[in-house]
Amino acid sequence: MEVINMEAQTFEAMMSRFEAFTRKVETLCESRDKSLHHWLDNQDVCQILNISKRTLQTYRDNGTLAYTQINHKMYYKPEDVEKVINHLKLK
Repeated sequence: MEVINMEAQTFEAMMSRFEAFTRKVETLCESRDKSLHHWLDNQDVCQILNISKRTLQTYRDNGTLAYTQINHKMYYKPEDVEKVINHLKLK
């Protein structure tokens, strides 16, 4: 194991910057969670459109329905789902 010595002033500056970075990340995560309350997930969209998960996958693949992926979860804007509903009514 390697031991590294540094001046206390350097360590304090490094910790201060790390804490500021942590606060920025927490702020971003909090704002993202709040904005996702208005978004729909796969289950919501399948129920609204009365479609299967596979059909929803097809809509994503062919560009019929816009989506956002965060980690491994898909989210949809309600207005994009409404566009699909209107498109399906026209058929």
